[in-house]
Amino acid sequence: MPHISLNNNLPGVTGLLEYRKDASVPLRELTQLLLRGDSTLSEADRELIAAAVSNQNKCVYCTTSHAATANAFLAENNTTKMVMENYNNAPISNKLKALLAIALQVQESGKAVSTQAIEHAKINCASDLEIHDTIMIAALFCFYNRYVDGLATIAPTDDTYYTEMALRLKEKGYYRPKNGYKI
Repeated sequence: MPHISLNNNLPGVTGLLEYRKDASVPLRELTQLLLRGDSTLSEADRELIAAAVSNQNKCVYCTTSHAATANAFLAENNTTKMVMENYNNAPISNKLKALLAIALQVQESGKAVSTQAIEHAKINCASDLEIHDTIMIAALFCFYNRYVDGLATIAPTDDTYYTEMALRLKEKGYYRPKNGYKI
């Protein structure tokens, strides 16, 4: 049960963003830019970063949401599962492994990001923009994880919810639907 009355039956961050529509506009725009905007990182890579950080923060709603969305982009489920278990053993590029190491350092603390991790990412062909965006995605999802869990939002247990949401996020992105949500 959420800590506050949300006046809607929407789970996770969706219910919170509907509660404060005025605050949700810039958050949605930033999320859209970072996860769907022009980037040399694929949408799947960016969703994997969001899922890995959320998993490390033990945010069930965000982990499940972004893992399902990564799966939708990858058209398979195994890679995401392996990233969650141990990204070093996952069938992903060395560049993404290096960026995930940075993202998980951000999850711990911004000050935990090491020069060695940055250099390792650069050696593996990560650009300054990719490093910047990885850190921003990780920081944004630390915010979202704390927002969702701090207000004790609902995390559905039915995988169908996450699969359907993942398809919507893949096809339409992070903007609020014009007609809102079906409650």
